Amino acid sequence: MNLSGNTILITGGATGIGLALAEEFLQRENEVIICGRRQEKLQEAQDKNPKLHILQCDISRSRERISLAKTVTEKFPSINILINNAGIQQELNFLEEIDSEKIENEVASNLTAQIHLSSLFIPQFLKKESPAIVNMSSGLGFIPLAIVPVYCATKAAIHSFTMSLRKQLEKTSIKVFEMAPPTVDSDLDRGARDKRGMVDKGIRPEECAKEIVKALEANTMFALIGQAENLYGAVTSGKGEFVFERMNG
Repeated sequence: MNLSGNTILITGGATGIGLALAEEFLQRENEVIICGRRQEKLQEAQDKNPKLHILQCDISRSRERISLAKTVTEKFPSINILINNAGIQQELNFLEEIDSEKIENEVASNLTAQIHLSSLFIPQFLKKESPAIVNMSSGLGFIPLAIVPVYCATKAAIHSFTMSLRKQLEKTSIKVFEMAPPTVDSDLDRGARDKRGMVDKGIRPEECAKEIVKALEANTMFALIGQAENLYGAVTSGKGEFVFERMNG
């Protein structure tokens, strides 16, 4: 896959893996648009990288997703790559009362948005050269961490959806990638990791981004990064239940 001269939209691009990816793509002379909920974080990212284009959008909301796609295709008609990176992770204890809006927001942010945005951009991408959709799953989509059950379930669903989407689009020019990162030292789960007393905070976002770029460049349609490879391997080798118990013991 040619990773220069593209126009790329990265959701959740103001921090973490998303911002690290944006910076990698800018270095390769791509036009990069990032979106996120927090205007101040978007502005910080643009101040650091003046060539970045920023758009505020809460992808958990259907109307905002539709507006985002319309704005991007009108302002950046050369758009040919969508990176579905945005997501949230919440500790939820089902022995306690849980606000249903928390569940709905996490599912919408981590799963519904990726499916919907893919559907919104596919008609545009069918007209382009070298188009691609990149979905971010997770090692926790293969073996879950029980304290963040909805997050893990949505990432498992992203894995399933990406396989089906790739099959449906296999006779088109659109490539469909799945990137499965391990734990990354980002805002996604930093507070929860600190609370659990975890010494290993995960790999740096910049390291993860470099591995993702390397996989895209090599046309690796399903890339397992770092410890995610071990988790997937445990499942395929029949040791998933053992590893699950060890992770959640």
